Amino acid sequence: MRELLLLEISGPDKTGLTAELSSILARYNTRILDIGQEVIHNHLSLGMLVEVPNEFKSAPVLKDLLFMVHTLGLQISFTPISDNEYEKWVKEQGKPRYLLTLLAREIKAEQIARVSTSIARHNMNIDTVTRLSGRLPLQNRHAGKTKACVEFSVRGILKNEKRFREEMLAITDDLGIDIAFQEDNIYRRNRRLIVFDMDSTLITTEVIDELAHEAGVGEEVAAITEQAMRGEIDFTVSLQRRVDTLKGLDESVLQKVAKRLQLTEGAESLFFNLHNLGFKTAIISGGFTYFGHYLQKKLNIDYVYANTLEISDGKLTGKVLGEIVDGRKKAELLQHIARKENISLEQTIAVGDGANDLPMLGKAGLGIAFRAKPIVKESARQAISTLGLDAILYLMGFRDRESLRKRKG
Repeated sequence: MRELLLLEISGPDKTGLTAELSSILARYNTRILDIGQEVIHNHLSLGMLVEVPNEFKSAPVLKDLLFMVHTLGLQISFTPISDNEYEKWVKEQGKPRYLLTLLAREIKAEQIARVSTSIARHNMNIDTVTRLSGRLPLQNRHAGKTKACVEFSVRGILKNEKRFREEMLAITDDLGIDIAFQEDNIYRRNRRLIVFDMDSTLITTEVIDELAHEAGVGEEVAAITEQAMRGEIDFTVSLQRRVDTLKGLDESVLQKVAKRLQLTEGAESLFFNLHNLGFKTAIISGGFTYFGHYLQKKLNIDYVYANTLEISDGKLTGKVLGEIVDGRKKAELLQHIARKENISLEQTIAVGDGANDLPMLGKAGLGIAFRAKPIVKESARQAISTLGLDAILYLMGFRDRESLRKRKG
């Protein structure tokens, strides 16, 4: 009779351990049915589900393994597995799989406890937990500057996804962290196009507020902007009202405002990685083309779609030329770029912060509300509020050690 055994080996990691263990099993023509290995702080945890064939007894195999792990200072345990247990395990492989990504400035036990408790409450299993962020130093650590991310691979049938997402949102509100929850599928690491809103997403400010400040109508325009971003008034109406207040502003002010724009944390790192990985990038903004093209040169962005301010005799007329880029138009432009680049919508990412970004976020394969207004954060499937734009790479499964760096000099 064949024998099924679960082997669990742990102890100090050393070069060649897996090779030595598997070489012993190879002597007995052992079949590997499952295998998993992790190293945490130079400590190995290795598991193997093996089948010892009929012509061999397990005793000689175990004896050889025990001798080997003893000489290497490891620990090993053996668990017999019945045929019925194995077949039950095989049948479970069709269950849906999800990825839950926890993002914060630093990871604390309470965060893990709250998330894992909710996962268990919904009768799902955590298969693996992986740290995607780099190692944090103990000295000179500034929580406001650090990035921390762990990814849970979760398996099971989620019967009430709406309730589960509500629980995750409550955790993010309570603990000041971000949690992304997405289906684990082939598109996750196969995205090809990423589009961004501009104001308060790629840059830290709303350009129209900056222009209004120069025109002396800052408070009036800022109030209208906030109403529009919260979805309280129609975006097109709000844009026309705000641009009208800029009538007579000198054209030279545009360059003045452009020069003082501040990129959002992580923007340069994100774009450097995206372009080196072959992504197409775009700005799809309800802001203005002048500033979109300024950022296009700065970040090497492929496409820019935004609104164009009418200028006559060196002065703003208070009008916008052509069709206004509103929420509906943003979604259309995302689809247009995807078709042009022969990219499926499932391979696209959209990032924005305002209510007028929601149609675009909903169309994309991965829609991310970035430092968004409450109504947007609650409506979008994914949200990032605690970290910078480069945290988007975590949602695609990239580790810090895989990130590219600009060469100095």
